[in-house]
Amino acid sequence: MKIRAGYRISYESPKPTPMILALRVHPSRESNLVARDDPHFDAHVELREYCDGFGNRCGRIVAPTGPLTISTDFLINDSGAPDEVSHDAHQHLLEDLPADVLVYLLGSRYCETDRLLETAWSLFGNIPKGWALVQAICDFVHRHLTFGYEHARPTRSAWDAFAEKRGVCRDFAHLAVTLCRCMNVPARYCTGYLGDVGVPPAEESMDFSAWFEVYLGDRWYTFDARHNEPRIGRILMARGRDATDVALVTSFGPCTLTSFEVMTEEVPS
Repeated sequence: MKIRAGYRISYESPKPTPMILALRVHPSRESNLVARDDPHFDAHVELREYCDGFGNRCGRIVAPTGPLTISTDFLINDSGAPDEVSHDAHQHLLEDLPADVLVYLLGSRYCETDRLLETAWSLFGNIPKGWALVQAICDFVHRHLTFGYEHARPTRSAWDAFAEKRGVCRDFAHLAVTLCRCMNVPARYCTGYLGDVGVPPAEESMDFSAWFEVYLGDRWYTFDARHNEPRIGRILMARGRDATDVALVTSFGPCTLTSFEVMTEEVPS
């Protein structure tokens, strides 16, 4: 199957403002692209691209004074298969984990493992390790938090989401990631496109989505605490410790977001 995806994001800056963009499809999906996902700018902007420490494709620009719109529209091939489920995937002993996944056991800006450690063990200490444990964490987060775009707040952490019992997809992901790390399961935050493929269309406007991956059985598996079911058509853009590492646009100066549109849809055969 093919999926059409893209965005149109506009800013207003009172002066030239440096920005870091993480708006590209992740390198792991580049080979699936049918049409390129190059970002387009409606003003003269020099784009300098690089790969960050987590393997994400990023770009540097200086937004000019005044309005700037960044957009793209591309096609990508997708297997059409839902997220893989492997109930037998085992959890490694800490001493057997690969060195490069250990960073995903540590606390981070939005994932305060120290504040949720005791809670995690009281809730999940008796759950069998491995897939069942991660699924129990997803089930808990899915029940514990109420989803709503009106609940969005960029400073909300996993601890805040746990206490307030509400949030958007990034809060579901942050809380699940934190609880997994507390239970010694390496977990990393993911962002990308997720359209309504194989499910009833959502009433809300399309947005980028957040989910997470855990390291079990010598590989990474996708989990989604907000939807809490395998989904079709995820298009990964970036991975990191939490939302800090995968912010779509990071500005180093004053600027105002004036419009934001995201599009993801299956292309009819």
